Amino acid sequence: MKNRLKSLRAERGWSQQDLGDRLHISRQSVNAIETGKYDPSLPLAFRIAALFGAKIEEIFEAEA
Repeated sequence: MKNRLKSLRAERGWSQQDLGDRLHISRQSVNAIETGKYDPSLPLAFRIAALFGAKIEEIFEAEA
């Protein structure tokens, strides 16, 4: 699944650790989501969207 997580995080000047702390997940999980190695659960996707003040569809995009 493609996502804009890395760019959204960078816009705010947050490290992967900063984002992980805000979401209560590990830095490694943030990295795995950003690189497309792991798709977040629906509850986590909602938390991510809420943190960035966006809709899930504005952050995550299914690959064709």
